[in-house]
Amino acid sequence: MTESMQFIPLTTPADRDWTAAWELYLQAFPPKERRAEADHLRALEDPHFHADAIRRGDEFVGILFWWQGPAFRYVEYLAIRPDLRGQHLGSAIFGAFCRGERVILEIDPPEDEISVRRLGFYRRLGFHDSPLKYVHPSYSRPFEPHRLVLMGYPAPLGTEEARRFADFVRSRVLRYTEHDQPALPRIP
Repeated sequence: MTESMQFIPLTTPADRDWTAAWELYLQAFPPKERRAEADHLRALEDPHFHADAIRRGDEFVGILFWWQGPAFRYVEYLAIRPDLRGQHLGSAIFGAFCRGERVILEIDPPEDEISVRRLGFYRRLGFHDSPLKYVHPSYSRPFEPHRLVLMGYPAPLGTEEARRFADFVRSRVLRYTEHDQPALPRIP
């Protein structure tokens, strides 16, 4: 991995990596956790949303879709091409992306081998999981809210910051889903 990672903004379906990025997105995330392509295209018009293709030299390696919040970056999606996993590309991407930034992400609760490994991966990168209960609404019908774990970099989230984050998701991110009136992610 001698070549550095490049973050290439995806702004329209005419972009060079759009097809590969969209196929990876559909493959990597379950329907309840992803938005329809029409909603995604609407989100691209929001200046807070960033959809990046990740390239290593001339090779497409993955995607990083994220939001610029008021005092944080929210990583909504990260996926590496399946044939390239295990090469520490995710670590390299996060090393470049997180440098000097407050970053928040959500992961599935550590209940099976994959989710336990994912938790360990983010912890090794310097993320801290939050003990706060967090329920995220699904993006598409049938609406099935699901429990997620909030993680913060370089420090854990406190209750007030988690509430501000949930408000941001409700007011900004969920605009670009099938919700008519976005459901509030809950921090009990």
